[in-house]
Amino acid sequence: MMADFSLIECTTTFGNAEAAQACATALVEQRLAGCVQIIGPIESVYRWQGEIHRDKEWKLTIKTTSSRQADLIAAIRHLHSYTEPEIIILPIIGASEGYASWLAEQTTPI
Repeated sequence: MMADFSLIECTTTFGNAEAAQACATALVEQRLAGCVQIIGPIESVYRWQGEIHRDKEWKLTIKTTSSRQADLIAAIRHLHSYTEPEIIILPIIGASEGYASWLAEQTTPI
């Protein structure tokens, strides 16, 4: 099963728990993600438009298949309030066959 498709993990952050929860729910409902984990609050320190910022954020770890990647990115951009949301895609280089099968099933459009 693993050779037939590839899995990806996407991370992004939101400025409040409600927005993170809404995005996570929408991604699973739209079958763009099999699972979304919400971690937070975390503290992010970053430079934006020449100034150092320190903000609380909620991090989403999103599991999907590579065939859903483009639609997932588009949905995150649509749901996000940030001008330039963090969207990082990481390949999953290994997973149990059962989990991989489940994820493929959960992200197959119906």
